[in-house]
Amino acid sequence: MGGRRARLALALCIGGVAIAGCGTAQPGGMSGPTMNQHVNRPMPSETVVSTEILEREPVANSTKVKHILISWRDLADAFGGAPDPRATARSKHDAERTVRELVAQIEAGADFDALMREHSEDTGSAQSGNAYTVTPDAGLVLEFRLLGLRLAVGEIGVVETQFGFHIIKRVE
Repeated sequence: MGGRRARLALALCIGGVAIAGCGTAQPGGMSGPTMNQHVNRPMPSETVVSTEILEREPVANSTKVKHILISWRDLADAFGGAPDPRATARSKHDAERTVRELVAQIEAGADFDALMREHSEDTGSAQSGNAYTVTPDAGLVLEFRLLGLRLAVGEIGVVETQFGFHIIKRVE
């Protein structure tokens, strides 16, 4: 039986599987690749999505929100192949940069409605200035509803959907 085990161990060694006794063991008993090979990989860039708000419990069952939609070229299918011309010239990275700039302007006191009229790619709400009613069962995409129900009145947050990034402000 011992001879069979030795042949199996030799076969595994030859096949490239590192096991103790193959002659590939490293000092300290470790053999083969270690888990530390990927420790120094760069972390993904911070997202513009308001994850801290999305982690909260809902604060209301019904809210009114306004939003600024910023999309990018890869999402053209979500718009039936006819996205906003600004989106067709934009990458997701460019969209994130635009969102950061708009959020900074809003936080510095810029008028949300004026920014919505100028920048939102949701033509319906951008032109009308109307707010959406958000309820758990509203006919809105899930991520939009999740954020809308977690915002405090006057607070803004960002969520990503299949249409792009939505900068959402709860107005009531």
